[in-house]
Amino acid sequence: MIHIKTKDEIRIIKEGGRRLAEILRRLSLEAKPGVATVFIEDLANKLITETGGYSAFKNYPMGGGIFFPSTVCISINDEVVHGAAYPNRIFKAGDIVDLDIGMEWPITPELRQEFQAPVNSLSKHGGYFTDTCLTVGIGKISSAARKLLRVTQECLDLGIAAAQPGKTINDIARAVQGYAEGHGYGVVRDLVGHGVGYLAHEKPDVFNFEIKEKSPENIVLRPGMVIAIEPMINAGDWPIIVADNDYTILTEDGSLSAHFEHTVAITDSGNEILTI
Repeated sequence: MIHIKTKDEIRIIKEGGRRLAEILRRLSLEAKPGVATVFIEDLANKLITETGGYSAFKNYPMGGGIFFPSTVCISINDEVVHGAAYPNRIFKAGDIVDLDIGMEWPITPELRQEFQAPVNSLSKHGGYFTDTCLTVGIGKISSAARKLLRVTQECLDLGIAAAQPGKTINDIARAVQGYAEGHGYGVVRDLVGHGVGYLAHEKPDVFNFEIKEKSPENIVLRPGMVIAIEPMINAGDWPIIVADNDYTILTEDGSLSAHFEHTVAITDSGNEILTI
């Protein structure tokens, strides 16, 4: 089921997204050589609590009785997504690091009253979800890594530009895939963007690669849809593998991978980025 959000709900999602964007900016400034991922994790938890939110990712069910262990997905170099913030993981100069974070907001009665926020009945905390990420370089990174980050960011920008009312999921996918593959990069096929708002992950799937035009998943975008657009682009080929922990995803060929994401609302006249 695809949930269409009301204008009042989108207003609250936007306020939560603004706060989450600021948290991600703070985290990215702390991503330096010698910093442990657990420092980023602890700071994220502190900032989310202070802003009246709740982590969308910590203890998220991954299937098979596995629950994701941290608030921030911290994926380094050939890790595509779902790297965890373990204490023994230390950033090194030359690394590229994907910082991916989701939050439910607001979860306190005081904030709900202050912002006249409707209660989200699909979440036990009553708030609304946003999801955003970026990939940063640690210290001095290679020119190849800088290009991968730039192109992946541009893929996100093009995907957002294509997300217009009356357009389809394939319009987003073609924009991302065409640009990435034009630079010789692989577009991950086994992971996609998603709807967001009432839950951390909802329908529809938001593909970064073209699917069959007549597929039922190639839906038409309508005002009130809120989606997370998130290109995952490999410097090498697109296939991926799952690490021994059964949740971290890596490039099969060991190449670098980058990932950028925004939560976006489809509007009557176009779209609005909610995580800025």
